[in-house]
Amino acid sequence: MSSDWKPIWQNIKQWHEAGRKLALATVVDTWGSSPRPTGSMMIVDDQGAIEGSVSGGCIEGAVIQAASEVMTSREPRMMEFSVTNDQAWEVGLSCGGRVRVLVEAITEKLPYMDQILTAVGPVILTTDCSTGETIFALGDNNAGKSKLSETENGAIFTQILEQPIKLIVIGAVHITQAMVKIAQTLDIDITVVDPRTTFASADRFPGIDLCTDWPDDALMSREITSGTAIVTLTHDPKLDDAALLVALKSNSFYIASLGSRKTHAARVERLTAQGITAEQIARIHAPAGLGIGAKTPAEIALSVMAQMISTYRNGDI
Repeated sequence: MSSDWKPIWQNIKQWHEAGRKLALATVVDTWGSSPRPTGSMMIVDDQGAIEGSVSGGCIEGAVIQAASEVMTSREPRMMEFSVTNDQAWEVGLSCGGRVRVLVEAITEKLPYMDQILTAVGPVILTTDCSTGETIFALGDNNAGKSKLSETENGAIFTQILEQPIKLIVIGAVHITQAMVKIAQTLDIDITVVDPRTTFASADRFPGIDLCTDWPDDALMSREITSGTAIVTLTHDPKLDDAALLVALKSNSFYIASLGSRKTHAARVERLTAQGITAEQIARIHAPAGLGIGAKTPAEIALSVMAQMISTYRNGDI
């Protein structure tokens, strides 16, 4: 989910280290219907191998040809395509539109390759579309959206590479089982943490990353990026509080805890006694989830997942 840039950049690193020439094509602007959103990428090597996509297939041929030429010239090329109504139907859209694609040699971005792949927050790449010159920066959570800007010196593309969503749930309960199904539908990596092996069993969570460590140990042994969400569902302070003490000091973009307002008030008292500040505690979404009147485990799971995604896309709510 919104994270297909990481496999692309891992391939860029591998292909470059293997001595292959390559070019990068990026959707920098769209108008109307577009098969792929702004920021979508495709790489092409000197043998014609490709990874990624900039459309549903209707413009790839022309982009691959341009990429081959750019590998030699090293001069970026801005390409503009009008997606006709017939083409739009072919790729699953209701009507046509316009797509602008920047095709460039990867040279200007190579110095940042390792920083891009090891970043734990959003990466911001600002590219001069005429020269390919690129500036690297790290952003805060919800750093914004990728966009093309027209300046007096030409077009500048600002690309935001968000960290992919990873969800860590504390508590292998019924709500978690429903959250797993939703996460799988959305291609979100999910880890379930619960030292109670009766709950955290492969029978109840087949094929899921299960961890039976104590919650604080489990969190400290994992990389928590700005794309990590942490949700506590056990109702047991020994487990939930242990996780929150780590989560609230992390870069997690979404922290939520199940329980009533009364339960949360008691939680606040305990965390405060542990030295957690009011500002840190304010990061907890409690009661967890959007106020949709959820009653069943599946409905509660839906409300939590919806709140998590809204926070990821729109900022804290």
